[in-house]
Amino acid sequence: MKSNDSLLFLRSFVKSPKNVGSIIPSSRFLANAMVKQAIWQGNMAVAELGAGTGAITRYIQKNGHENTKVLLFEMDQRMRSNLRIKYPNFTSHPNAAALLNTMKNEGIDALDYIFSGLPFFNFERTLRDTLIEQIHQALKPGGQFIAFQYSLQMKKQLSEKFIIEKIVFVPLNIPFAYVYVCRKKESNAKPQSSLL
Repeated sequence: MKSNDSLLFLRSFVKSPKNVGSIIPSSRFLANAMVKQAIWQGNMAVAELGAGTGAITRYIQKNGHENTKVLLFEMDQRMRSNLRIKYPNFTSHPNAAALLNTMKNEGIDALDYIFSGLPFFNFERTLRDTLIEQIHQALKPGGQFIAFQYSLQMKKQLSEKFIIEKIVFVPLNIPFAYVYVCRKKESNAKPQSSLL
């Protein structure tokens, strides 16, 4: 991790601690724990929410294919400008709550994976609801939402829209983190009949 990335991240945290959630970028252990959950193939479309200085983006680039479409979302203008320079083949956008509109503008119907470093529990409930609804709608059937959090407080809300397949504890991060590996629940799944 470069020291100027850390400085940029710290500045952003001081300016908006609720939106950033930590004073330093995610460790390589956390980034790797997230990105290795995906099965990388050609012709995929993925998004990263809260891309920051690109700690996770770096691993997406390393694992993705030449033709993987990647949407990056980062609210902080300075960080977003840096992402555009570092990852010119990816598109960078300001607002994760406009995920579906952004996909439409980019000609993407559905996403295979969504990675997130957003500190969901710091957000107002309405924003959390909006983001989770957008994520759910954006994923293809069986698509995965892979997010890290610093607590297990999001379990209940995420389980409303997703099947939480596993939660991976990552101690080698400051602060330590949990990676939620969630699969989209199918809304048209028929309830099982109780009749034999």
